[in-house]
Amino acid sequence: MAFFSSLKRIARAALNPTAASTSAALDALLQLELSRELARLQDETRLQTPGNPAAHGFKVYSQADEDGIVERICDQLGLATGSVAEIGCGDGRENNSHYLLLKGWRGIWIDGDASNIRAIRKAVPVSSRLHVIKAIVTRNNVAELIRSKLSALGGPLDVLSVDVDGNDLPIAQTAINALSPALVVGEYNAKFRFPMIAAIAYESQHRWRHDDYHGASLAAWVHGLAPAYQLVCCNLAGTNAFFVRGDLADRFPAHAPERLYQPARFHLTALRSGHAPSLSFLKDALARDTQSGLESTPHETG
Repeated sequence: MAFFSSLKRIARAALNPTAASTSAALDALLQLELSRELARLQDETRLQTPGNPAAHGFKVYSQADEDGIVERICDQLGLATGSVAEIGCGDGRENNSHYLLLKGWRGIWIDGDASNIRAIRKAVPVSSRLHVIKAIVTRNNVAELIRSKLSALGGPLDVLSVDVDGNDLPIAQTAINALSPALVVGEYNAKFRFPMIAAIAYESQHRWRHDDYHGASLAAWVHGLAPAYQLVCCNLAGTNAFFVRGDLADRFPAHAPERLYQPARFHLTALRSGHAPSLSFLKDALARDTQSGLESTPHETG
């Protein structure tokens, strides 16, 4: 009954001549349809590829359904907490590790955009649990950038996320060769369906021009990380692929990569999770660390 009451309210608002109410009504309908599509795709995924972590996706602070997928994979890996490095963290409000940090993980956020780094530093306290680095990441500096903070985090790198709209694959390759994380999350270019191998030519100063020349296809990722890492899923929006280290792969069903590939459904990134995201809950969590005496000397770079 509550569902139909909501639909009635939406319908009444849509008939209201004011622009604001019409916009709100259309937005509500959009969110409803996006939620339905995600649920339908998850049901299909469960049937077609049993045990696929993509069926468990949801959004808290990720771009689409990545938060739930990362949580599911980490549960299967036995990682309740750990260390995560996110290359291309943005301003922190939408990425693949914000949710992990709220759950007690330790993190390294790296971004080449000075305005993103300023926004993070303005919003959250300096913390020994979250290290923020302003840097243009290349395959020549990625390992040292992460290593420089890992000792302060007190453990190995468990999760690596790479989203730089360009040299994602070569940066990830260098990082995993040096650091061997349990889970790698990498943005792939879903325009190119499996098994097509396509990747941009490496250029250390590459900048995305908001066209299709970015990143690498799923097949390029699979071939580029094999045999050390196995693909376990792609998120249903078709933006990120998830790879686990080979010695951990037996915890996941061995579905063929062509069955795990997801096409570009970028409209699913318009699905919201409650109100507009902020860094306020993360600020509170890091402040509580300080009050509890969990903080050591703060570290920041760049």
